[in-house]
Amino acid sequence: MKFMTLMLISLVIIAMSSAYPIRANTVGSFGEMAQSCVPTKLLPCLPSITTGGDPSTECCNKLVEQKPCLCGYIQNPAYSMYVTSPNARKVLDFCKVPFPSC
Repeated sequence: MKFMTLMLISLVIIAMSSAYPIRANTVGSFGEMAQSCVPTKLLPCLPSITTGGDPSTECCNKLVEQKPCLCGYIQNPAYSMYVTSPNARKVLDFCKVPFPSC
């Protein structure tokens, strides 16, 4: 069990350190602005996603910050399982971040 958790965490770190950041476009009052989506900013959420525990305040803050990026993460096979897993949905609910409809 510990070995599997270690392997999962290693996989996440490797996948999240990808050289290709995901881009999300948000439209603000001054027109279209591109936001850089960096999956490693969500590392504070990893323990909650892997174990199902309550997320930290830092995790919730990062989720709110990265909310426009969630659809991009879902569409990326390297990250989708971390956003769509049952524990990830619990983290989103706990942090009051709605699950995106992409």
